[in-house]
Amino acid sequence: MSIWWSLRLRREAASVPLARRLLLGTMETAGVDPDVSFDLSVALSEACANAVEHGGEVRAGVSSPAEYRVTAYLDGEKCRIEVADSGPGFPVSRGRRAALRSVHETAEDGRGLGLIEQLTDHVHYRNRPGRGAVVSFDKILKWREGALLMAS
Repeated sequence: MSIWWSLRLRREAASVPLARRLLLGTMETAGVDPDVSFDLSVALSEACANAVEHGGEVRAGVSSPAEYRVTAYLDGEKCRIEVADSGPGFPVSRGRRAALRSVHETAEDGRGLGLIEQLTDHVHYRNRPGRGAVVSFDKILKWREGALLMAS
């Protein structure tokens, strides 16, 4: 058995805890280990916060949509989450790794992508030319005893 869901959320700060609570509720119901659920929920919160902050822009007087999409898949041994926005995408001129290294340790923002990398097993960043950025990440799941979706 597997579970997947997809949300279209407004680019508003209030959407971040909504996505996080839905993910936590799904993983609690499925029987995912609470530590794994917590790590994934923090990573999701960071990805959503980035989409809210950077996920749209005005080009030639036309606003990009004021929304972003979150999709989550829980299937057997793995959870995959994808957050897609309609902003300018990740900077191409300087590598993402260089951007992560340039963030000062006392900076208030700019640390979310690094945190996602630390909390998950695999992260992929890509641009959709003219349509925004996508952050996808996955993590191997651990299950509570008697979990509904536990891999067999």
